[in-house]
Amino acid sequence: MKRYTVWALLAALVLGMAGFAQAATEVKMTGDARVYGVFFANHNFTGWNTGSWDNNSGAYTGAGTQTEDRFQIWERFRLRSDFVANEAVKFRLGIKVEDTWGHGTLTAANPQVAIAVYQAYLQFKLPDCDIEVTAGLQDLSLPANAFFTDSVVFGGDRAAALVVNAPLIKDTLAVSAGFSRMIDTNRTYDTTTTQVADELDMYFLALPITLDGFKATPWGAVAVAGDKAGYFNAGFADYLMSAGSVLYGWKNDQNAYWWAGSTFEVTALDPVKFYADVIFGAGAMSDRKYAKRQGWFIDFGAEYTGWDILTPQVFGWWSTGEDGSIRNGSERLPQILPNWGPGNSFLFDDSQELGKESNMGANPVGAWGLGASLNNISFIEKLSHILTFTYMRGTNQPGAIRKMNVLLGSNPYYTMGRDLTTEESLMAVNFDTKYMIYENLAAVMETGWAHGDFQSSVWGHRLASKSREGDAWKVAFGLTYKF
Repeated sequence: MKRYTVWALLAALVLGMAGFAQAATEVKMTGDARVYGVFFANHNFTGWNTGSWDNNSGAYTGAGTQTEDRFQIWERFRLRSDFVANEAVKFRLGIKVEDTWGHGTLTAANPQVAIAVYQAYLQFKLPDCDIEVTAGLQDLSLPANAFFTDSVVFGGDRAAALVVNAPLIKDTLAVSAGFSRMIDTNRTYDTTTTQVADELDMYFLALPITLDGFKATPWGAVAVAGDKAGYFNAGFADYLMSAGSVLYGWKNDQNAYWWAGSTFEVTALDPVKFYADVIFGAGAMSDRKYAKRQGWFIDFGAEYTGWDILTPQVFGWWSTGEDGSIRNGSERLPQILPNWGPGNSFLFDDSQELGKESNMGANPVGAWGLGASLNNISFIEKLSHILTFTYMRGTNQPGAIRKMNVLLGSNPYYTMGRDLTTEESLMAVNFDTKYMIYENLAAVMETGWAHGDFQSSVWGHRLASKSREGDAWKVAFGLTYKF
């Protein structure tokens, strides 16, 4: 009986606190749900898995050891709750449930709890001004043009960060500055009494400029990378480090990485609009020669928005690639976690609504490419389409990738289909459709096809030969609901 009395008292306390919170704080809830099936043939151009890192020591499982399952049904639900004290102060809590049918949370036979917190931040304005501070787990991106979805360096992912946004000249000039601790492998205590550098910290500054018919955002970022941070576990090693540092490690306990660039948007000739990004980045430049990584990335896009029935778009990009040696460092732009891609392209992890198994995972860094898109095609009310063709070719000399594969075998650092040599190319087409059943409920179908030409002398006969047996393609269909 006492046990039930205790539970009753606890329930009364929770209800009382909820009632008090409701009286003092306004709670706003928004969210979205997706349920969709994906048929995907020839993942990674082979129907086999890519290589993957097993631990932070660099152990790995090679490509071509597992066979694809071509059909999956995915479900995702996200709920965002804003606890608003007043116009200046709020707290956001975002929770997510995501899994595939037949496994985990969304299966009657195995109802495990798998709710993840993906947003948790405090946001407020300083008294008597428009300076806004956001602190906590939040969506974070380095500056980029929405035409290309997001940043090729770090874009559209959650991170624990402190960000300050302040207007300097109203509607003309602002400043955005922030700090993010992206990795802290050992957290409070290192594993022994010897302290190690196990963190990856990033600092960034941006100056959005808005003029009549022109926008630009010059920006810069600096990351301090500890040599004992979990780059392999976090999936950062492929994008951030050089091949030499993956093989032999760093001399320094900490290395600095830095990026500088700007976004550009020209609307003075509206309805013709132009977009561009220019970025240079470098890292580990004070370490051994093989550990250095530096490179350029440039993209350009244009669109005509004067028609109601469709929006024609063209785009292209170029970046530096490896020079053929792994002994003198990397000539590619260092990245942390990219989210770049135009036109909903099937090649890139970009703007697909049905996100799981949605693309080929190609990396635009170390490549150049061209493409065209017919966006916002709409001849029937509530029905819209997008059609995109993309062609890309590598700027990496075959020698660097070949040498890495000779030393390690098929490995996760260089992946066939993601990293291209100067003798390799990809092409892809996607045709995607959305029908608005109701204002907030849509039926979505995304389709894609991709073909790649790969060198047997670089990737080995087994993987390259398998890629020639059939092209990659997908059909995804599902429902999306937003509230």
